[in-house]
Amino acid sequence: MSEKKLDRNISPAVSVPRHWEVQEPVRTVMPNGIPVYAFPADESEVVRMDILFGGGRWQQEQPLQALFANRMLREGTRRFSSEQIAERLDYYGAWLELSCASEYTHLALYSLGKYLPQTLALLESMVTEPLFPQKELDVVLDNNIRQFLINSSKADFLANRALMKALFGDRHPVGHWACEEDYRRISPEVLQSFYRQFYHSGNCAIYLAGQVDEHCLQLVEEHFGQKAFGAASACPVPSCLHRAETAGESSLFIERKGAAQSVVRMGCLSINQHHPDYLKLRVLVTLFGGYFGSRLMTNIREEKGYTYGISAGLLPYPENGLLTIAADTAGQNVQALVQEVFREMDRLQEEPVSADELERVRRYMLGEMCRSYESVFSLSDAWIFVHVSGLQKSYFADIFQAIRRITPDEVRNLARKYLCKEKLKVVVCGEKIP
Repeated sequence: MSEKKLDRNISPAVSVPRHWEVQEPVRTVMPNGIPVYAFPADESEVVRMDILFGGGRWQQEQPLQALFANRMLREGTRRFSSEQIAERLDYYGAWLELSCASEYTHLALYSLGKYLPQTLALLESMVTEPLFPQKELDVVLDNNIRQFLINSSKADFLANRALMKALFGDRHPVGHWACEEDYRRISPEVLQSFYRQFYHSGNCAIYLAGQVDEHCLQLVEEHFGQKAFGAASACPVPSCLHRAETAGESSLFIERKGAAQSVVRMGCLSINQHHPDYLKLRVLVTLFGGYFGSRLMTNIREEKGYTYGISAGLLPYPENGLLTIAADTAGQNVQALVQEVFREMDRLQEEPVSADELERVRRYMLGEMCRSYESVFSLSDAWIFVHVSGLQKSYFADIFQAIRRITPDEVRNLARKYLCKEKLKVVVCGEKIP
């Protein structure tokens, strides 16, 4: 029987999902009260373990305290020196990521399941008995100061820093950018103070993804779940309120001699993921500048040729969201680029988006959702986001419904409400044009 020949001139049918479900983790609680959220994948040989502690940049007593308290966990413990930690992670083919966000600090270990006993022993020591040694801290600080000074000469760094300061004020955790003196004020005592307050079993959650079987769960409980650890009580970390203080001129120019292009950063305060308009606003921002076929890319890149790329996005923070627009362009094109951004805002406020264009955006966003949740690691990332943001389990279904149900009239109303060019701060960093 002959096989039917595939006609490559005919596009495959587009299938749009009609409902949306995201796999939930298997939740257990260890004897010391730490919750564990597991995403098993039998075919995987790798385990990823994420440890979350409440308390981040917004709870620190001085700049960089949370960042370096987290960063220094791998630089020496009671049982292992920094060299031993690095050598053993390398020997067992493991990878460790340390990060610090607004209200959480985060450790992620990637390890082959067969070496989990050895790698978990290292991780347990880092979490429960770090030393914050002065010698290693001096090396880490010197390296970071050197990188900070390099970054401080870059146009994009200067523009981003100026935009955040203009929108939030320099007393806000988002608006205050560290200076060299802030690095000099970090000491082992400063880091130990943050560690004692936030790194304890009453302030911890664990996510597991990959080769998560009974043996893996037993090992995690053996190293992290048998007894309480840390010096503080099991009280939850309170959210810190920080009021944004937007001030100054609507436009700011920073001269950067020798810059090949001018960096343009635009932004205004907006809503975060807890606002009822947020999910549909994401659709509007995607249409405006969130993918390759967006209004900004079509006009400013494809038609005008002012830039190689331009994008718009929503950044959620605990109290405010942030609408940002970013592009690099030749100095002589800056004003024209800004005016075209304003023009696209006006068009969205005045003209209903066509059904075809809105459908393209829907399909793009739904396709991105499918790709975003196709592995247990990405599923774990998604639920960690829900966890740290304080969102409901229905968040993913709500995203799906917002994308499916938004109408052209809603897009226009949202544009009138949130795409306010009068509120935009415009920061340009580059060579001064005569």
